[in-house]
Parts: sequence; C-alpha cells; structure tokens
Amino acid sequence: MLYTIATSLTRAQKQYFFMFIDVVMIFAAFLSALLLNSSVAVEVDVLWQIAPLVVIMSLLGLPISSYLGLPRTKLNAYEMRGVWATALYSIAVSVIGAAFNGLFSPRLPVEVFLIFSVMFLVYGGAWRVGLRQFVLNVYRHGQSRMRVLIYGAGQTGQQLVAALRSDDAIRPIAFVDDNPTLQSLMIAGLPVHAPSKIKDLIADKLIDRVVLAMPSISQSKQSRIAHRLREIGCEVHALPSFAELVGEGELRKRVSPVSLDDLLGRNRLEAELPGVSHAYSGRRILITGAGGSIGSELCRQLIACKPQCIVLLDHSELALYNIDKELRELASTLHIVPILGTVLDDAKMRELLASYDIDVVLHAAAYKHLPLVECNPIAGLSNNVIGTKVLADASRDAGVERFILVSSDKAVRPTNVMGASKRLAELVVQDMATRSSGTRFSMVRFGNVLGSSGSVIPLFEEQIGRGGPVTLTHGAVTRYFMTISEAARLVLLAGSFARGGDVFVLDMGDPVPIAKLARQMIEGAGHSVRDAQNPDGDIEIQITGLRRGEKLHEELLISPDMLTTPHNKILRAQESYLSEIEMANALKELRRSILNLDEDAAKAVIARWVERSLEGEQAEALI
Repeated sequence: MLYTIATSLTRAQKQYFFMFIDVVMIFAAFLSALLLNSSVAVEVDVLWQIAPLVVIMSLLGLPISSYLGLPRTKLNAYEMRGVWATALYSIAVSVIGAAFNGLFSPRLPVEVFLIFSVMFLVYGGAWRVGLRQFVLNVYRHGQSRMRVLIYGAGQTGQQLVAALRSDDAIRPIAFVDDNPTLQSLMIAGLPVHAPSKIKDLIADKLIDRVVLAMPSISQSKQSRIAHRLREIGCEVHALPSFAELVGEGELRKRVSPVSLDDLLGRNRLEAELPGVSHAYSGRRILITGAGGSIGSELCRQLIACKPQCIVLLDHSELALYNIDKELRELASTLHIVPILGTVLDDAKMRELLASYDIDVVLHAAAYKHLPLVECNPIAGLSNNVIGTKVLADASRDAGVERFILVSSDKAVRPTNVMGASKRLAELVVQDMATRSSGTRFSMVRFGNVLGSSGSVIPLFEEQIGRGGPVTLTHGAVTRYFMTISEAARLVLLAGSFARGGDVFVLDMGDPVPIAKLARQMIEGAGHSVRDAQNPDGDIEIQITGLRRGEKLHEELLISPDMLTTPHNKILRAQESYLSEIEMANALKELRRSILNLDEDAAKAVIARWVERSLEGEQAEALI
C-alpha cells in the first residue's frame, strides 16, 4: 500500500506535499520558540492573537522556499546544499516575522524570532531526513535488493558505500579487508570482517555479489582474489577508483573494446566443454611452462580436479614464484612442488619424474613468439624440439601414464622457424606414440589465445591507449582465437580422450579478420578510425607489412581427414608422420647443427624433415 502511494505521486504532487510540511514546521517551530522563551506566556488567547503573524510568515515564505529550490530538492539529494537552503529559508521567514511583529498581535521579544530560526532549521532538516529514510524503507520493502559485500574498506570502498546508501536496488552489507587493524571495526556504518569469514558471510547474509574496491593493488592480485571468490560460488566485480573515473588517474579498460562473442565469432565454449575431474583426481601431475599463460591456467583448472600433487616446472624464476604463490593461496592443502629448471636437463627430468612418481605430464613449455624465435632459431629449436624429446623419453622410461603436448596452429605447413619447431615437436610425440606400450602420447593444437603474452589484444589496447596508430602487418590477415580457459580445458580433455598418437583440434568457428578486430577495438574504446573516408578520425590503422615467416591465414589441419571424439566440439586429426629411422636422423642432424650453432644447417634440417612429413599434403616452402 505505502509502496504504491510512494510510486504513484507525480512530481508536482510531491512538491506541494513538501511545501505543506514546511508550513506545518513553521507553526511547530514558532510554538517551540514561544515555549523556550520564558518572557511570553503561552496561553490559548495569545496563540490566537499570534496566529495571523504565523500565517503571514508561512505565505510570504512559500515563494522564498520555491526560489531556493527546496520543494524541488529530492530527498535522496538533500545533503549540505539542502541544509544551507533550509538555513536561508529559516532566516528569511524569521526576518518576515520580525518585520510584521506587533502588527496583528502583541509585540514579541526579538529572542523569539532568533529561537524560531534555529528551531525551524532543525525541524526543516529533520523532517526531510526522517521522511527520506521512511521512503527508502518503503521502496526497499516493495522490491528485492541486491546484497553486496565490499572487499576493501579503504577510501574507494567507503565512497562506494556512500554512493549506495541512497540506491533502491543495491544494499551494502559489510566490508572485508586484509588489514587486521580494520577487522572488527565499524566503517561507514558497516562491520569489517577478515577474508577468512567470506564463505560464512555469503551463506549467513545471503550475499549476491562481491565488489573488489581495491584499485591500487596489482591486476594479478585482484585476479587471484577474484578466482578464490568464484571458487566459493559468488559473482565478483572490480571497481576502479573514483579519482580514475573523473580523470585524476588513468582508467584502465575504460570501455570494453569488443564483445568476446563477436571477436570469436561463436559463443564461448567453457560451458559446453565437459568436466575432466575424473581423469586427474588423485593423480600426480607435472606441468612444464607452469608460469606461462597456458601453463598457469592449466594449474588453476587442475585445482578443481583435486589431484594428489602438482609439480610446477619453469625456467623463469619470477613466473614460477608467481604461479606457486597463487596456487598456494587458492588451494592451501594441495601438495604443490615448484621446480626451477629446463626441459633440456635430461638428468633433472628423469630424477623429477621418478621422485614424484608422476602420472600425467602436460608439456606447455615452449618459445612461441614468432619474431624472437626467427631471430634466435638455435634457442627456439633446442627448447621446442630437443626439450620435447628429452621430456618424452624420460616420461616413457619412467612409466608415465599420459603425455600431452601443447602445440600451435603455426605447426600446420609452417613458414617460420617457430612453427617448424612446433611441427617437429609434434613429430617427436607421434614417433614416441608408435613405440610406447605404456605411456599414451598425444598433442593438442589450437590458434591464438586471447590474453596470452604477446597476443594481439593487449598490443592493440596499448596502442589505442596512447592514441595510436594501431599497426597491422597486412590488411587481409586472419587468425583463429580462443580464450585461455578454453585452451586449458581442451588440453585437459585431450588427456582424458587420448589413445596414443592423437592430434586434437577444437572447432573454433571462422577465422577472425585482424583488420576488423582492430576497427572494433578502436570504436569500442570510444574513438573513430582515421582513414581516407574519415580523414578527421581519431586513430589510424597502419599496415607495416608481413613479418618474415608470417602467414596471411593460419590453419588447424594438415589433412582433411577427421575423426570424432566423445565431444562434438573436439576433433581428432589423422596426419602423416616420420618413420622411426627418419625421426632419428632428423634429430641427429638437428642436434649437430645446434651443437655447432649453425643456423643455416638447422634451417636446412627443418626444411627437409618437416616438408617430408607433409608429403602428399601440398607442402609449402618452409623457411
């Protein structure tokens, strides 16, 4: 009933109602002033004599109130500006009363009008604050409100609470903060709890969403906190600082540049890909390249599978430290072993596999940046090919159940050293699969991963952020894209589907034109593209020319022959490979060229043997 009345009143009706209450408050304040001034006897006949004066004060005060905008001031907006307007109104009405004092009544002491102005200020402000709270309660009981837990009791968190106080749809419930000195205190009227209480708070307080109000901390730490909260099962949003919103700081990702679904040309597949917990539960798993984009996401997804042990291998101290720290925060009871080393260290790999009795190897360690590997072919071939051979041999000899290689679409008819090194790594795994009775060797091949190091999305964001230009190597370039989580899930699924020698690929939809992507990101960030049709645009798209070894269009398959798997989005490719003798000769020649640091000889090796592996498949010139 009250909710219906509150929402049905027109703006004019509300203004008349406010003016009426102000008139009532004038009478109440004048009566209070008389009672507080002992020199005036408050009797019925005296009040009747004074009544015309109060009426004149009320009538003449109405235009003043309208001029000051008090009837038009929304209850939610009645703050210091409204208090000042009420003070001016009370002074004006008091002056009117003093001017007409004695005309229709006994002359009153000046003190009465001074007390009246103070009392009217108090009453005028009090009824608005009281009615505001009453109306808010009516609104809130008339509709459901989102209950929000705010992570971070600092300045941004307090400003958020202040902003939500008058919101009809959202209700802040409590703070959570890592600072122990703030825990158990009341800040902005809300209790502050420790992060360890979040799960209980969500259940007891029926929390709908957690808002991260800590814009000053690093993006990686925010991601770790968000991941931990999502594991609990709550929705998480991050908030920039209010200073950033008004331009006092750089607002990162001010506008989402492009819809992910539009970018991929299909719906995201996380929800469509089946779970894989059964394949990794209770297992002892080695992840190489654990600190990289794919490796670290594999680690995060494996946590939910409840493995017995995860061994993290990376040659980057910083990357290994970061993923080890993150995993220990996300799963404090899981047995995590960080190993600083390289897959080229044969003795170390064999000792590691034996010591931790590894069941599954996920091999994601590789040099993958095309221009860098093109400039450093010996290092790229050594790490990507010889490293894979060392680890595969050690895995077979240790009796590992499954070995999964993370490959790339650049391995398909490669035109650069990086792609050729990944194709040779695939050939190594395919060769091992033909000669292994215990270990099941397989590989996963996918396209560009959104958000990975060196991917085009962060590059374009950076270029747009500094005002352009946005650089393309060629206007007709297309690429396949997938999310990091999709890529990691595909790798894990490959392990559960593997029979030996499999090449798994994902149905990734249509390839994305990079020129279209660049235009979408520029326009999505609120800018216009500067070109011949729009010479006054904001950001130009520049064509720099294809890099050495770069293709216009990437492919996922060497052979068109495909087999199905238990999931319709994942296919198993049938592809040719080298014989055991050919593979042994290729590796022997490659090791010799690497040992002699002979780049030309190394390129000749991969040109010869990778092309031979593609015979009958319309092989292109490789290097």
